[in-house]
Amino acid sequence: MDDHEFHEETLSTEQVFDGKLLKVHRDRVRLPDGHESVREWIVHPGAVVVIAALDNGKLLFERQFRYPLRRIFLELPAGKIDAGEHPLDTARRELREETGYKARSWKHLGTLHTCIGYSDERIEIFLAHGLSFVGHALDQGEILEIAEMSLGDALLAVRDGEITDGKTVASLLWADKIFSGAWPIPT
Repeated sequence: MDDHEFHEETLSTEQVFDGKLLKVHRDRVRLPDGHESVREWIVHPGAVVVIAALDNGKLLFERQFRYPLRRIFLELPAGKIDAGEHPLDTARRELREETGYKARSWKHLGTLHTCIGYSDERIEIFLAHGLSFVGHALDQGEILEIAEMSLGDALLAVRDGEITDGKTVASLLWADKIFSGAWPIPT
């Protein structure tokens, strides 16, 4: 099939919620077979996730409470892209604010689309090396704990269901390929 045979035509769109972070839309669409349907979807500003590799071979993680699931998660440093902000600047800012580290070397690894069925969110994956501690700068109300873990232990934590955050799982699998040499580091 040609790509155009999958295309859904937007007939009307309505913003049904305008929040601080998210905007929710309800669109009426014409399907490729001519029928009509409704699509509800979320506009998200985008985010970054950082694979922050310490000189000791371990990665930096954060433990923090996530309200929607009302539990503590272990995840890689990450954060929302502010309006007009370049994703690399977001990655640098979030690493510094949340972990207290800055990095000498940065590489953009790829893009992750987290919830393609109901959101346009994209997460840019970055690898950071040459870390040095410069002090925390947490946002007000941001409460988290920094942890170090080897990639091998982190992958076991994924297998054992201790790490379930999607961006972290995907980024750890990416890191495994990069660190093993199976995938080249992008130039």
